[in-house]
Amino acid sequence: MNSDPIGTCWHCRRRLGAADYGREASCPGCGKSTRVCRNCRHYAPGRPNDCVEPIAERVLEKDRANFCEFFEASDNPAASEAKAAAEALRRTAEDLFK
Repeated sequence: MNSDPIGTCWHCRRRLGAADYGREASCPGCGKSTRVCRNCRHYAPGRPNDCVEPIAERVLEKDRANFCEFFEASDNPAASEAKAAAEALRRTAEDLFK
């Protein structure tokens, strides 16, 4: 693992360095793929393609390695998911009152 952590594993919350985010890299803690949508700072459940990047290619399995060129490691993947879910709920509630 790289000595300078840049992100956190979406599954086990282990700190990960830049070298841990290769296309075929796995988390040293849990063995799950690391270069996945759920580990990306752009991951946003409820948005189209569950991503804030509107031109990103569609990825069906958010917990499997992919080739997305917009990937950026997230330091707090669970917070990103919670924030996106809250935004989706807010948008849904606003749509009810339009």
